[in-house]
Amino acid sequence: MIEKMEVSEMTPVEDDTQMKLEGYALVFDSPAKIGEYEEKITNGALESCDLSDVGLFVNHDSASIPLARTPNTLTLEVDEKGLKFTAELPDTESAREVYESVKRGDLRGCSFAFDVDSEEWEGNTRIITSISRIYEISVVFQPAYEDTAVETRNKGGKMEDKAIGKNAQKYFFGRVDASAAMPETSSDILTTAEYRSAFYKTLQGKPLSAREETAMTKGRAELRANEFSTSTNTAAIIPTATLDEIVKKARKQGGIMEHCRAFSVPSKIAVPVTTPAEKAAWHVEGAAVESEKVTPTTVNFDGNEIIKVFSISTKVQQMSISAFESYLTDELESCVMETIGDALVNGTGNGQGTGILTAFDSDNTVTASTSSIGYADVVKTVSKLKRGYSGGAKWLMNNATLWTVFYQMIDGNQRPIFIADAQNEKVGKILGFDVVIDDNVADNVVIFGNFQYMGYNLPSGIVIETSRESSFKSALIDYRALAIADCKPIVPDAFVKLVPKS
Repeated sequence: MIEKMEVSEMTPVEDDTQMKLEGYALVFDSPAKIGEYEEKITNGALESCDLSDVGLFVNHDSASIPLARTPNTLTLEVDEKGLKFTAELPDTESAREVYESVKRGDLRGCSFAFDVDSEEWEGNTRIITSISRIYEISVVFQPAYEDTAVETRNKGGKMEDKAIGKNAQKYFFGRVDASAAMPETSSDILTTAEYRSAFYKTLQGKPLSAREETAMTKGRAELRANEFSTSTNTAAIIPTATLDEIVKKARKQGGIMEHCRAFSVPSKIAVPVTTPAEKAAWHVEGAAVESEKVTPTTVNFDGNEIIKVFSISTKVQQMSISAFESYLTDELESCVMETIGDALVNGTGNGQGTGILTAFDSDNTVTASTSSIGYADVVKTVSKLKRGYSGGAKWLMNNATLWTVFYQMIDGNQRPIFIADAQNEKVGKILGFDVVIDDNVADNVVIFGNFQYMGYNLPSGIVIETSRESSFKSALIDYRALAIADCKPIVPDAFVKLVPKS
């Protein structure tokens, strides 16, 4: 960040009959907090800027009489630091009020209205590389950039005071192109800070800025392009950052979802997946070497719909965006993602995902010799998993099965086959293979296999619709979450099921 302007950098004014303001209206490479993202203006952004007709106002009140105007009473100079200005104030009551307010520090800095010619994005930072025109600069209560400054000169040329804005919020003004910072494609818009704030403000019933309106319009274009069928014009896809947090949180909750392969591909499209390659072979010197062979398979996800309606108090309008996002993340993780998690195990494949329990037939099912699973049954299950899948294999069961069936089970040498692994914050191992606990699995059902060959698909995010019909009677706002999702075993041969004899 550029150092704040020191008193010694100002040139004394010789005229003893004129009130003057001097300072920097724009500072290069100084980050400004713009709502949910940052903005910087590069050194060189003003090289082709039109500065021929710029007015000086207070708080961007361009409907008032300007305090100064180029080229006569307002002088602008571009230097290495930014855009420096000197303004000769008129001998009027309003000008004296401004002069005294700057002197007292009540007006703390400067801002400006401008047109953007070119820009770049680096993550969540907007970098303005060229400004085509500056329309006006203003002495403001809350400066746009924290390094901007304005200070007074008295009639004798003595510098009386200066004010530098600190940690102030940046405001955008009418002459800025509202679509300038918007990515070109709809899918990109879901990642922007403008869309995120617009999404949550819309759900809360709060007004949007011009930039947020533009972002929401582009985001809803993405909604129209996908496979959702909505009943209102309030529907919008949740921002990408929120979806990522929902999925991340769901996967951290444990269970099968943490270990399955996640997809985000269009429904009804076959996705190729590589299964373990054939083993290497001995080679005779001079003989031709056969190229490596892999066994490709494909997975084709359907478009099943998940719907959840939940209601919260109209007081949601008073929540901050971050607090509301946190609430929504918890709500959607607990309904949408848990629905997918259950389907990963128990899904029938009829209007819902296909669960792992549907993948078994007599060829990859081990039935215990008695009504109780024993050590010999566990060994047989491990031996039955087809070659190539054991490298990442794990055991899947519910917590009750682990402790009632495996906790006290011993091998032929009277050693326990389950070893707890609290040191690494894992459940433990059975015969050297990690254990995954998922309470969606029924009691006494055990699955052994490589869960990278079980997948789920969430192709289009989650859409939220809002209804305020309930608020008239109950002071509640209804939200409906819609998601298109599917899940299924990619390679059924990668799993073996163990059950007791019925």
